[in-house]
Amino acid sequence: MTTVFITAAQLADMLADGEPVTVLDVRWQLMQPDGRADHQRGHIPAAVYVSLDDELSDHAVTGRGRHPLPSGAQLQDAARRWGVRRGVPVVVYDDWNRAGSARAWWVLRAAGVEDVRILDGGLGAWTAAGHSLETGTVDPEPGDVVVTHEDLYAGAMPTVTADEAAVHPNLLDARAPERFRGEVEPVDAVAGHIPGARNLPSTAVLTEDGSVLSEDELSALGWTFGGSEQVGVYCGSGVTAAVLVAALAAAGVDAALFPGSWSQWSADDRPVETG
Repeated sequence: MTTVFITAAQLADMLADGEPVTVLDVRWQLMQPDGRADHQRGHIPAAVYVSLDDELSDHAVTGRGRHPLPSGAQLQDAARRWGVRRGVPVVVYDDWNRAGSARAWWVLRAAGVEDVRILDGGLGAWTAAGHSLETGTVDPEPGDVVVTHEDLYAGAMPTVTADEAAVHPNLLDARAPERFRGEVEPVDAVAGHIPGARNLPSTAVLTEDGSVLSEDELSALGWTFGGSEQVGVYCGSGVTAAVLVAALAAAGVDAALFPGSWSQWSADDRPVETG
């Protein structure tokens, strides 16, 4: 799991030893998307705030859900503002069910940035271990990272299109069970799920303290479908589904993300299942 997740102890050692590392604070919640104020009140030392809505999405794109992917050029400009450098590892963290950090991990990896890891347990794991926080805003030296993929929908990470999702035999829905069943829908116009999908909430791959489950625990969830077809994953808008993709990647399973997810699917005249 070390290629996807990093522990608070490992990150603390890197910082204490002066090892080069870029730490990004990607705090975001579905009903509270702007985490800047929380970042200023306390963040991991030298961590730079990243806005999921403004920097890991491109809202000028239409027809691709609530959080369309940015272009490679947009991401490169943003990542250089964050201080991301060639050959220097990146650690991303958040404080809500790994949603923001998993989105950042996926987007950066899709763009061709290879050494990106998610802080296991998020900010809670950092503070629970007794590590200190800083306040205020971090203004890093500009980075020099080079993004190798302009179209992140066809980048270094596998994706699923809406048409592919319609016939996908191994499709997982990472939303909460009540949203999957169509009982509630807090943000999108239509409730329900893509026909044939199975529900595996992103929170199901985390422990109570927000750490990722072990490989054995992940396997015990029964997410496997059998056959050789790759697993596809979606959520509301391509954010919490990235948590499932990351957890499966840590267990050695390459899963494909449907970036537009339910917000794209339900905006078109496509079939819907409930229950």
